[in-house]
Amino acid sequence: MQTKQATRNKQPAAKNKQATSNKQAGNKQTASSGNKATRFGKETYMQWYELMLLLRRFEEKSGQLYGMQKIRGFCHLYIGQEAVAAAAISATRPEDKFITAYRDHALAIAKGIPAKACMAELFGKATGCSKGKGGSMHFFSKEHHFYGGHGIVGAQIGVGAGLAFAEKYKGTDDVVLCFFGDGAARQGMLHETFNMAMLWQLPVVFICENNRYAMGTSVERTSNVLDIYKLAAAYEMPGDSVDGMKCEEVHEGIERAVKRAREKGGPTLLEVKTYRYKGHSMSDPAKYRTKEELEKYKEQDPLNWVLNIIHKNKFATEEELTAISDRVKQQVDEAVEFAETSPWPDDDELYKDVYVQEDYPFITD
Repeated sequence: MQTKQATRNKQPAAKNKQATSNKQAGNKQTASSGNKATRFGKETYMQWYELMLLLRRFEEKSGQLYGMQKIRGFCHLYIGQEAVAAAAISATRPEDKFITAYRDHALAIAKGIPAKACMAELFGKATGCSKGKGGSMHFFSKEHHFYGGHGIVGAQIGVGAGLAFAEKYKGTDDVVLCFFGDGAARQGMLHETFNMAMLWQLPVVFICENNRYAMGTSVERTSNVLDIYKLAAAYEMPGDSVDGMKCEEVHEGIERAVKRAREKGGPTLLEVKTYRYKGHSMSDPAKYRTKEELEKYKEQDPLNWVLNIIHKNKFATEEELTAISDRVKQQVDEAVEFAETSPWPDDDELYKDVYVQEDYPFITD
């Protein structure tokens, strides 16, 4: 794992209530990964595996339903990047805030929004997590501390810093994880926000999910700086880079940054080098990359990586793994049925959730 600028904080972060690390109860048996022992144990690997399997199956079903025109509009799948979402959960607390771009299904489910509410939102139904008004790109749940789902490239970076400012103002030790893609690293919003976040020492971790191609153009063709974490140096912000195909590395990278933020050490830019197996969106044939490159990255599938460790360390029997697969399938099937049978939003919903003033005088003629 690469640790770049501020690597002094290598102690484990504060106790994580959201998922467990090897230091926590029920996780005494540590794992062997290849020829290397890891600090993580059975419980963590099993949690990672089941969550990533749910995310993978949900996204596969979403792609299928999009092809059937059950889901309309834009749809950006997270297949291949699941290790980022799973490790972000295991390295944080439930109270920590997440905000991301439009490839948001997996992070929303990982943060605790029910798969039923997410699928209903994809269908545009009233029971969706955004009442059917947001669709694929605008998942939201204040209850689960998930603040979008943003369709404008880079827009969430400034909002994420605003969330962090609120936590600092209120005097909490909660941290904001602000996710964005490599394409957003070229937006002016990032640079303005980095400057202010460092000036005010905000408790935010900026996580660049670098899947190499933004909307369809490689980092090499769009940026003179190929290692995106190096952008932090211009603001004297700690920068770090990790392998996004391995939960262990992502967890440790986020854990270090979160610990720094909780201890009033300010923001971090964490570049997570990952890869999406599908196109940018459902309409993207992804002709800008070769089949050989895609197959090379499929050999690094994070789901298979964790499953292999489970097998190697005998963390679960085949019967237990089958039970997990069946449980995940049932969740996804029930989510689809829920979405299919849920009602459409009423017409008067058009005028709700726009202004705080409940009796705002809309012109309807």
